[in-house]
Amino acid sequence: MDIERGSVRSVLSGVRRSGTPTAAGPRTGVPRDGARRPEALLPRSRRPAAWAPAPQSTSPWILMYHSVAVEEDDPYQLTVSPERFAEQIAWLHRRGQRGVSVRELMRARAGGRADNLVGLTFDDGYADFGRFAVPILQAYGFTATAYVVADLLGRANDWDVKGPRKKLLTVQEVTELAAAGWEIGSHGLGHQALPGLPAEVLATQTRESRRALEEVVGGPVTGFCYPYGAVDLPATLAVRDAGYDYACAIAHSPLTGRYALPRCYVGDRDGAWRLRAKRGRHRLRDTVTELRRSRLAARPGRRRRAVEGDERQGSTGTRAGGGAERSGGERATRRGAGR
Repeated sequence: MDIERGSVRSVLSGVRRSGTPTAAGPRTGVPRDGARRPEALLPRSRRPAAWAPAPQSTSPWILMYHSVAVEEDDPYQLTVSPERFAEQIAWLHRRGQRGVSVRELMRARAGGRADNLVGLTFDDGYADFGRFAVPILQAYGFTATAYVVADLLGRANDWDVKGPRKKLLTVQEVTELAAAGWEIGSHGLGHQALPGLPAEVLATQTRESRRALEEVVGGPVTGFCYPYGAVDLPATLAVRDAGYDYACAIAHSPLTGRYALPRCYVGDRDGAWRLRAKRGRHRLRDTVTELRRSRLAARPGRRRRAVEGDERQGSTGTRAGGGAERSGGERATRRGAGR
C-alpha cells in the first residue's frame, strides 16, 4: 500500500466540492503533527433529489467497503480510490439517502425511521479509513462502522497472502474514532473464519474480541462482522450469546436476519448505474429469500435440512472469503470482499 502518495485534496484535485453537504458528522482526533487535515474535495450534486424511498425491505441496504486509498496492486479488489469513493457518496446524497453506521441503522429501523438510510461498513480496520474515508463522510454528514480485528490493531493484513501489506488502525486511532462518534465493531480476534470452530473457540473469538475492544473504546461494542463473510448457525448463536446486538455477513441465506445481515460489495468499478443495479438486486434477493423462508416454514423437515445445508456452505463455500462482484453477484471467493 502507498497511502503517502497523496492526500484527499491532491488525489481529488480538479474535482469541485459540493456546496450542499455540511460537515455535521463526527470528527476524528487531531493528527499527530497537530496540523489540520486538508478538506476533502467532493463532486457537486448535479440536481436536487427527485427520488421517493421504497417501502422498507426485509433486510436493510448495507454497503461493504474495505480500503479507501491509492493502490496500484489490488489482487483481491478490496480498494476503492478516494476519488471513486467521493463519487459514490455523492451519488447517495443526490438520491436523498444518508449513510450511517449499522448501529444507527438498526435503531432507526426499530423505530420505523430508516427509509432514507443506508448502512456503510468498512471491514478489517485499515488505517486509511481515518485518512481518506472519514473526511469525505464528514463533509456529507454521513457516519459509518469500522470493524476492527482486536488482536491486530497497529499491525497489518497478514491474512491476505497475495495482497499488499496494508496498515491497520492503531489502538490510539480506534480510541479517537470511537470518542468522535464513529461506531467500532468486532471483526474477531485474529481474522479467523468462524464456521467449523469448536464451541469454546467460537465463544473466545466473539466474547474476548468484544471485551478487548470495549476496553479500547471505553464503551459498549454491539456489532460483529464475520471474517471472510463466513457464517453458519453455530457462529450466529455464538455472536448472539456474546451479547452483540447484530452481526454482518455478506450473502442472503436461510440465516439472513439480525445476526446475519446481508451486505452489498462495493468496488472501484462501481459508478452510479452499477450502484443503482445493486440496490435493485438487493431488493430482489430479499424477496426471494423471504419466499424461500415461507415455503420452508410450511415444511419443517425441509427447513431443518436447508439450515443444515447452509451451515455446510458456511464451513466451505464462504469460508475462503466472500463477496467479490462477478457477473452473478457477491461470491464467496478468496479474491473478493468480505475479507
